[in-house]
Amino acid sequence: MIPYCADFFEYHGGPSQEQGNTNLGSGVIVSEDGYIVTNAHVIEKADEITVAFNDGRKSRARIIGTDPDSDLAVIKVDMTGLTPLGFREDPIRVGDLALAIGNPFGVGQTVTQGIISATGRTGLGVNKFEDFIQTDAAINPGNSGGALVDAHGELVGINTVIFSRSGGSMGIGFAIPTALVEQVMNALIKDGRVSRGWLGIEIQSQLRDPTQLETSTGVEVLNVIDNSPAAKSGLRVGDIVLTIDDVEMTDANTLIQYVARKPPNTELDAQILRQGKNAQVKITLEERPAQEPLERPVLLQNESMGGMEQPNIQAMKKRQ
Repeated sequence: MIPYCADFFEYHGGPSQEQGNTNLGSGVIVSEDGYIVTNAHVIEKADEITVAFNDGRKSRARIIGTDPDSDLAVIKVDMTGLTPLGFREDPIRVGDLALAIGNPFGVGQTVTQGIISATGRTGLGVNKFEDFIQTDAAINPGNSGGALVDAHGELVGINTVIFSRSGGSMGIGFAIPTALVEQVMNALIKDGRVSRGWLGIEIQSQLRDPTQLETSTGVEVLNVIDNSPAAKSGLRVGDIVLTIDDVEMTDANTLIQYVARKPPNTELDAQILRQGKNAQVKITLEERPAQEPLERPVLLQNESMGGMEQPNIQAMKKRQ
């Protein structure tokens, strides 16, 4: 199956003074004074952004910041008195009710119902930092950037990706969880960018024989980058990271997510296994260097987006 971003409408304009491409997407209002969260690819390379609300009002929006690594962005309209969508504070669980909001295939505002099928999904090859919620609520082209909410109407994620052979829903949809959304949103609003911690190692989930060691979990260090925080701390190739700050590193993604959510200059206390003996290493994170963006997956065409209680976003790309 092929991963698809669940929205992205490309319109090739007819004869006009300014021909261009128009991306239609939706977003989630997160503050009374006009901040809106959406997917980064919805507004990618946009010259103009127009937000339409359910009461008929429209407003130009400006980009506050984008984070392609998580495919999240924050834009702002010059309006007040908006009603933000509350974030769920309690952890979600597999089996919880889930409602996906959007405008699938442009048929109109739609809510679909399902459950949380899984959490912590990684390895989709969509974003650099993946920690997706999986749901079987029908997510079709037109839902991306919209809200995934619980039975109480509280936000649990931002709908982003579907797996599909046909381009339609097959009951395998993915949303960015609110923990990541909130971290990225706050950083973009405050600084216009996301600054992440960096260790400077290459790792893999440790698949060793649990009968030979005290634990079957841990992450093996495959390479240590010269002059990186890991190198400065004395971390070595072959070390197995068992815990960081007493949090068990069950697999590589757990370590990546934990470090990425810490700001630079944070000191970590790592418990490692080195040549069969336990050791403790203190590591001071540095800022993650800029890296080449991932190639985006195939994007479906002829799609539109909207959403109940959500703004519609129109991003115009002028032709060069």
